[in-house]
Amino acid sequence: MLQFNIRGENVDLTDAIRDYVVKRISKLEKYFEDNVEATAHVNLKVYTNKQFKVEVTIPLPYLTLRAEETSNDMYASIDLVTDKLERQIRKYKTKVNRKAREKGFKGLEFVATQEEEPTSPTDSLKIVRTKQISLKPMDSEEAVLQMDMLGHDFFVFEDSETNGTSIVYRRKDGRYGLIEIN
Repeated sequence: MLQFNIRGENVDLTDAIRDYVVKRISKLEKYFEDNVEATAHVNLKVYTNKQFKVEVTIPLPYLTLRAEETSNDMYASIDLVTDKLERQIRKYKTKVNRKAREKGFKGLEFVATQEEEPTSPTDSLKIVRTKQISLKPMDSEEAVLQMDMLGHDFFVFEDSETNGTSIVYRRKDGRYGLIEIN
């Protein structure tokens, strides 16, 4: 069952907006197993140019879903981000789920531990966010799918074939690379 953590930046979170977010994102629960407990972290932002950005992150035991959308309408952004998350789930289930169940793949769990804003040019080299990850065994194809679902340019994972740590990354030409660490 999904729990919700809804935050607003430069926007008043009315009951109507909260209800709409819960209604739309709760529709994703039909893809989850009955015993899954997860929290949907929803961040709603309004920029000075009247653009509305909706960011949703749902960490699950077997993968992390993340999507964001920006448009001129808050409700349209919510709809677009929900559609994007649904496409991610379907892609995951069709391409990876069978193999994942066979190998016991559980995905990566990210925990944000600190976040700060740089205050001066010399601060630009400081680490502003730290994440802790637990490496789970998967093959390089699953790692590329997970990287794409997260919207990242690289992804660190434990290679289930070699039991070593590996990194997949997106190259400038749009193809993928693999770094195997000895």
